[in-house]
Amino acid sequence: MLIIPVKEGENIERALKRYKKKFEKTNTMKQLRARQQFTKPSVTLRQQEIRAAYKQKMKSAEL
Repeated sequence: MLIIPVKEGENIERALKRYKKKFEKTNTMKQLRARQQFTKPSVTLRQQEIRAAYKQKMKSAEL
């Protein structure tokens, strides 16, 4: 549970902005989406390997 203390005289939009930023940093939505369905560890590992190969390919193409 996220707690955002609102200071005296602080604008509510500013507090909401801080809340949204903190919410995004905690990766709450990412965790909720991941829990909706089970992915086998082998599939997760394969996706990580594909992502790493793609990143390496992009870095080598950049040079």
